[in-house]
Amino acid sequence: MAIKYTFMGHATHLLDIDGTKIVIDPFFTSNPLTNVAADSVEADFILVSHGHFDHVEDVVAIAKRTGAKVISNLEITNWLQKQGVKNVHGQQHGGGFQHEFGYLKLTIAHHGSGLPDGSYGGNPAGLLITTAGKKLYFACDTALFLEMQLYGEEGIDLFVVPIGDNFTMGPDDALKAVRLVNPKLVVPCHYNTWPPIAQDGDAFAARVNEDDTEAWCQALKPGESLEL
Repeated sequence: MAIKYTFMGHATHLLDIDGTKIVIDPFFTSNPLTNVAADSVEADFILVSHGHFDHVEDVVAIAKRTGAKVISNLEITNWLQKQGVKNVHGQQHGGGFQHEFGYLKLTIAHHGSGLPDGSYGGNPAGLLITTAGKKLYFACDTALFLEMQLYGEEGIDLFVVPIGDNFTMGPDDALKAVRLVNPKLVVPCHYNTWPPIAQDGDAFAARVNEDDTEAWCQALKPGESLEL
């Protein structure tokens, strides 16, 4: 089974798992780091980590056009149903489910989750995906927390971690997160979208690669992909 990961800029990600297309936190229309239009994105599944605008902006449009199943916490899936999205699956923290693409567990994330219209978006989450013999951990928008070490004990192949600071952990805490998780491969995200989260992704990658861990970090440009 082949896994292709593509970074779309900010905190939007694409996965192609043996032909099954997954979009994580679709933010295309107002995303200054991509020229990909939301109406060109194909999806079988959409995963939503939390309710902030820069993570849900294009969920409804893509879901309605493609029929993709949207997976998120129960509060967000209930909200999406009120927006006319019919194909949803609600989960909650620590709970996992065997979806067609693999096993998805919602993890802890320390952040907010208010939806664009002010509705309650439940608790923010990270995403731990087990598929095709690999484990992918998207920390999503979060501060550093010690329990990351527990997720790392599962053996993480890809760790996608925010480094922007201000709204999430910055490079110093992200490096600590890498040490806790000890993954094989690290990709930074949630940076350089706007001035408050300007960071040097290549400099962060160099710090990780020079650190005393087994992890290798690669800062991808928006639209770049990796094969796992």
